[in-house]
Amino acid sequence: MQDFKGKTAVVTGAASGIGKAVATRLAAEGMNVVLADIEVPALDAAVGGLAAKGHRVVGVPTDVSKAEAIEHLARMATKEFGAIHLVHNNAGVVTAGRAETLSVADYEWVLGVDLWSVIHGVRTFLPLLEASGEGHMINTASTAGLMASPNIAPYNIAKFGVVALTETVARELEMRNSPIGVSVLCPGAINTQIVFSDRNRPDASAALHPNSVEEEQFKKRAGGLLANQGLAPEAVAEMIVNAVRSKQFWILTHTDWKRVMRRRVEAMCETDSLITDFGG
Repeated sequence: MQDFKGKTAVVTGAASGIGKAVATRLAAEGMNVVLADIEVPALDAAVGGLAAKGHRVVGVPTDVSKAEAIEHLARMATKEFGAIHLVHNNAGVVTAGRAETLSVADYEWVLGVDLWSVIHGVRTFLPLLEASGEGHMINTASTAGLMASPNIAPYNIAKFGVVALTETVARELEMRNSPIGVSVLCPGAINTQIVFSDRNRPDASAALHPNSVEEEQFKKRAGGLLANQGLAPEAVAEMIVNAVRSKQFWILTHTDWKRVMRRRVEAMCETDSLITDFGG
């Protein structure tokens, strides 16, 4: 998709961080933008700021973990602007602790927002993109979807899943010669507040989360890294616009991760034994 002007985009997690930067960048390209987020005051502020500059935007409060909420988002977007041409399944949360001590509720919350939201987004919006005749979908994974980090197991699982889902969609689109493009965004350290995403966690779920030393260390280390060394979300938004125009599948925000992935693949290839008998 080369020309953005007058077309419509839907961005989830759009009240802050990468989502807000992407919504702002797409609005500057002349797109109608539907912003979705569960944090209503921040969503209203983001929509109000863009509308005050003359952009055509609407906000839809959305719990992206629920299929019916994503379906409602799609209905509101089409009702307001008609055909949809770009979708960024971006909303994300994280919680920390050892894999065996995190609660089932921890896994459910993170997988609901980080993975199921993308599944719902693909199922709901991909047919609408194809019906429009052109378009692009971006799914936010993470470098944690390329190599797992300690003490954030639910996040790792979700992001690996987003990568797998997006690769699957790309191959299926190619097989049917679809004009729709798809990208997977794998951010490294970005200056966002994702470390403190539990501010939006339902109380009943949060009550089941076990506090831990690992979580305290994670928030201190990761929070400081993102705030002090993280890439600006606006830079990521620029990468996304360029990727859409070039139909680029992988969007890696930090080139250092290419070396990390090479080492990972080399380690797989250098293993001493290969299982060739699938019978066990």
